[in-house]
Amino acid sequence: MTTSPSPAPDAERALLPTATPARTRAAVRELLRPHQGLAAAGFGLMVLATAVGLITQPLLGRIVDAVTERRSPDALTGPAIALAAVAVVQGVTTALGMSLVSRLGETALARLRELFVERALALPLERLEKAGSGDLNARVTRDVSRVAEAVRTALPELARSGVSIVLTLGALGLLDWRFLLAALLAVPVQVHTARWYLRNAVPLYAKERIATGAQQQQLLDSIGGARTVRAYRLQRGHTRKVTERSRAAVELTMSGVRLVLRFYSRLHIAEYVGLTAVLVTGFWLVRSGSASVGTATAAALYFHSLFGPVNTALVLLDDAQSATAGLARLVGVVDEPTHAVPRAMDRGPSAVGDPSVRLTGVVHAYVPGRPVLHGVDLEVRPKERVALVGTTGAGKTTLAKMVAGLHRPQAGRVEVAGVEPDESGRTVGLVTQEVHVFAGPLADDLRLARPEASDDELREALTSVGALSWAEALPEGLGTIVGDGGHPLTADRAQQLALARLLLADPPVVVLDEATAEAGSSGARLLDDAAERALHGRTALVVAHRLSQAATADRVVVLSEGRVVQNGTHDELLTAEGPYAALWDAWSGGRAPDPTDEQRADEHR
Repeated sequence: MTTSPSPAPDAERALLPTATPARTRAAVRELLRPHQGLAAAGFGLMVLATAVGLITQPLLGRIVDAVTERRSPDALTGPAIALAAVAVVQGVTTALGMSLVSRLGETALARLRELFVERALALPLERLEKAGSGDLNARVTRDVSRVAEAVRTALPELARSGVSIVLTLGALGLLDWRFLLAALLAVPVQVHTARWYLRNAVPLYAKERIATGAQQQQLLDSIGGARTVRAYRLQRGHTRKVTERSRAAVELTMSGVRLVLRFYSRLHIAEYVGLTAVLVTGFWLVRSGSASVGTATAAALYFHSLFGPVNTALVLLDDAQSATAGLARLVGVVDEPTHAVPRAMDRGPSAVGDPSVRLTGVVHAYVPGRPVLHGVDLEVRPKERVALVGTTGAGKTTLAKMVAGLHRPQAGRVEVAGVEPDESGRTVGLVTQEVHVFAGPLADDLRLARPEASDDELREALTSVGALSWAEALPEGLGTIVGDGGHPLTADRAQQLALARLLLADPPVVVLDEATAEAGSSGARLLDDAAERALHGRTALVVAHRLSQAATADRVVVLSEGRVVQNGTHDELLTAEGPYAALWDAWSGGRAPDPTDEQRADEHR
């Protein structure tokens, strides 16, 4: 079996890009532009709620004046009723405004998720291999979670806090411009604190994201290759690498905690400076007769009411910066160039006039200067079945991915039905050794290949690959939940499911990349029969794990070190006494003859 080159070390990984701050802001504007009405309604209600709430302090000032001037108790009735009305109106409008702002954020986030998944699925496979699955996994999990949390909590609170700060400062100015000046003495400290925090937080959180991605990549490499690690006794080295990457991530996290603690301490200084200035100004104005005790009280209450929104806005900068760093990484993937999105085509071979495959001078390398394919020329005629044979590392899987459109050649040309594979829509169907069972009902898993398929068509496809009996024997038949958290399927049944999806998709050209290799000897014959029926009447390129698959093909192509070294029928290559004959002798030497191999070959021919 052909294997891909080992992943590059972290230092050499070409991580997926991170968007610049300007591009991230532009992306946010693009996401919000279709929802301008919702944004205007939400922020309008929050302005109204804040404006109504600002009536509270003058009403309390009137109560203070009534008490200090020894008025009758009836003078308190009006302000008290007004305070109750203010509380009700402010509560209702605040709830409505924040719900609309939250809906705005969730709608934009949902669209960002859709774009992210769409682009991630369309990224060239070699791009993902260079970046490593850990980088993409960190963006899908941690970054999306951080942005979602910020949208649900930080965004509404930041919006409300910003409106409260602006309107409260305006109200202070209306009471007396000197109260406003006194309150503004806290601003330089707050601005300096915010700028200091942003200057240090942005690069810190970006480094933390990268460190987390490296940690997850190392965990995936170590756990995914656990058998190899144990076989070669590499546990100590992998444990050391996991420890080093985990320690790096933890150290960056603790640096963030220390940064936040210093941020809070500076905010308290601003509060003390501002409140002292307002109280001193109030004392001076009351003493000079320029303001009443009630007015001074209202001013002090106004400034005190700023503690909440100002601190909330500045504290939420922590969440905002963390979310912004994650958002930049998501936008970076959204902006990453992808293969052309296939155009929807009519299903079936009738949509393609010439379902042939042609490779001309194809060269490809995973690492610059180390090509795995060297000028490969190959033609597969319509409805011809060609088996690719070769030792591990010969380039079979790479060539199969070229035909399927997952890789693009660095030199030469690949054509399927006369066009490049990634532009050929539903022309090529690919089934690999590592198939995936999607979580959900078995019927839904099958309908991924053809959403409009009826239950009868699903059963027909399952029957063709010999899977209907066990599928209907499941607890709920085709409605049984399979995949992650559902009813487990064995490797051979998962392969049958993949072949059934292939039949439903009905592509004229099929690539089987060792698609029956996982079954083992007990299920190999069953899967070979299923593959035989799935390939009937189609142009097929089969990466052969067992040479019995090559024996049933119309033609066998032998690869060695990325070059075609033999090309002919099974019988011709056996007679030629070349590499294929040697492989056949090695494979069949200790194996009892299987009459079904010859029978299957005769039936195909």
